[in-house]
Amino acid sequence: MIALIVLPLVVIGGSAYYVNSAAKQHDATPTDAIVVLGAAQFDGTPSPVLQARLQQSLDLFNKGVSSRIVTVGGKQSGDRYTEAGTGRQWLIEQGVPSDQVVAIKAGSNTLESMHDVAALASDRGWKSVTIVSDPAHMARSQAMANRFGLDAHANPTVEGDGSSVTGTYLLRETAAYLSFEILDQWSVARIVSS
Repeated sequence: MIALIVLPLVVIGGSAYYVNSAAKQHDATPTDAIVVLGAAQFDGTPSPVLQARLQQSLDLFNKGVSSRIVTVGGKQSGDRYTEAGTGRQWLIEQGVPSDQVVAIKAGSNTLESMHDVAALASDRGWKSVTIVSDPAHMARSQAMANRFGLDAHANPTVEGDGSSVTGTYLLRETAAYLSFEILDQWSVARIVSS
């Protein structure tokens, strides 16, 4: 009886610890591409959260972590622009050559986006990616990318909107991470072969 109470607490507590630890990783290992996960855009202008992610990816690009950046994210109903397209345009305006930025203008959640990134990577022969998103989002994003067969490295935002690991965000991402690990990962097929 006690095990029925203690075991879930241990699993949840351990997962929260892992999500919080992953939020602090800043892996600058060179990879085949930097992947910027989508966030809101406002009529072609990045939201503060998206801009923080784009700035982080630009910094990594300029440091030589990868020679290409992939932006991801579709659009909400009624939008004229996609998250990915807005991100790509912002990066080009900051000096990234247009042929080194790919926009995947689809995906309404992290799993869909990672599927599309893995498909692109498979087509182009890429094996590794550096994922840029909010810190608390790293554990789940990395787990999804790895499940699709990518060698995923985490490098979350360090300043700007979304870069703080609040208790609410940590709780939400712990629940989402556990949901993926317990339920969703079994329906994810490997796309990138090793």
